[in-house]
Amino acid sequence: MRYRTLILILVFAVAATVVHAQSLDAFKQRLAQPTAGSALFEPARVVVVEHGDAARAVADAARNAQRLSYKGHRVCIFFDNGPDARSGALAAKQLFEETFPGIRVYMVYESPWFSVSVGNCLTTEEAIILKGKVSTTFPKAFLKNEVISAADLLE
Repeated sequence: MRYRTLILILVFAVAATVVHAQSLDAFKQRLAQPTAGSALFEPARVVVVEHGDAARAVADAARNAQRLSYKGHRVCIFFDNGPDARSGALAAKQLFEETFPGIRVYMVYESPWFSVSVGNCLTTEEAIILKGKVSTTFPKAFLKNEVISAADLLE
């Protein structure tokens, strides 16, 4: 008796699932079809138009961004490729930001090296002065030639 009841409940559960799935599919199909005579339910269309000047403007902006860069110097305060290089770079960056607020810090990963450089110096003299300030906290600091963008100088 219990076995029959269990099988009967199982059959009803499967049947209800199939009926539910069929009704859900039918509902989805009805939603996908537009309502006859209604302008609100017409199929959507997307039209993309590229104006002739847009491609040229993007290319010009890319060229101008490359032109607005200068040869300069930064002071490298950390340079390592060991197993703890990432954590060392983060620690050096955090210590520098706490010790010298207001001077930009750049952390870069160029496989396999992590480096942390500071400052945006356009002349060697500026970089030497910055290295003198930094060397008390970071005695292994050294000058590094960099290409500095105009955006970095404005910040």
